[in-house]
Amino acid sequence: MTDLIRSSSLSYYPEVARSVGLDPRQMMRKARLPPACLDKPDTPIAVAGLRRLLELSAEASGAEDFGLRLAERGGLINFGTVGLIVREQATVGEAIDAFSRFIHIHHDGMRLDVARSKQTVTITMHLRGRKPSASRQSIDVALGSVHRIIQSLFGHDWRPKEVHLHHPPPHDRKRYREFFGCRVIFNARDDAIVLSTHDMERRIPNAHPLIASYLRKRIEAIETRPASWEQKVDEVVRFLLAGGDCTIERVAEHLACTRRTIHRRLAASGTSFSAILDAQRADLVIQLIDAPGRRLADIAMQLGFSAQSAMARWFRSRFGCTITEWRKGVRPVTAPPTATAA
Repeated sequence: MTDLIRSSSLSYYPEVARSVGLDPRQMMRKARLPPACLDKPDTPIAVAGLRRLLELSAEASGAEDFGLRLAERGGLINFGTVGLIVREQATVGEAIDAFSRFIHIHHDGMRLDVARSKQTVTITMHLRGRKPSASRQSIDVALGSVHRIIQSLFGHDWRPKEVHLHHPPPHDRKRYREFFGCRVIFNARDDAIVLSTHDMERRIPNAHPLIASYLRKRIEAIETRPASWEQKVDEVVRFLLAGGDCTIERVAEHLACTRRTIHRRLAASGTSFSAILDAQRADLVIQLIDAPGRRLADIAMQLGFSAQSAMARWFRSRFGCTITEWRKGVRPVTAPPTATAA
């Protein structure tokens, strides 16, 4: 199963890559990731592609701490809606609980377990496919980002009690001690951050409980992330169509696979790429033709039709009326099939 993550995780990648002498877009191409996602932070991309990019960047630059450098510049902004709901909680403990509950919406291959004892709280991070898929750099950037988020709730004077990392120690252990500000244990059983129980009671300045409640309701409405291969293809198709650049090659690029893999996996699910594309086109075309001032030629181009006439034939076959009739209020007797639920 291909896990997806929002490209907001790469918000600071160009800056970090250039700081160690790399061309960020060239590295994106080497990792077989769409460079355009650097300009669109909500783009779904394959976790495997992100991991490959981090490892290639560390190897090409010789920066063993590349993942930490990326985490160092990140924060709540990298987690989109999830980051917003964390920031508005009343206490650090409530913020960490919200983060662990909703992190899968941003990264569906990541899980946080929070275990409390009398004196300590241990936040254990699990990355699906860690053996062997999750690399040193992906572990560092993920756990480093969790650390930065907790630190942002306290202020920069806060330090955890301990940090545990599953991977072997680097050549420069000092860099890790400086980043986390505490004892770092390598070759540990888990990847985890240990903090004091008292830390959980710390109130967050400027938090707004009403905003937190509103965001929670909004995020709960989208809490279920795509689980099947069909749903993941559907999500990427929907995103790319909205940007006017949806082909099976582009979808394969976002999912870090080949077009043949997409055809094979979808056939096994009893559907096809053309069926998913057709359903998503049907959903989007109604919004576009009802929008005032949109030229049909532009809509046809955005939806990937070879010409306006091709879209017109497709529309009549799909909806049982012409676009002109639809705009005048004519509606088909039966509603068209809708896209796969995501």
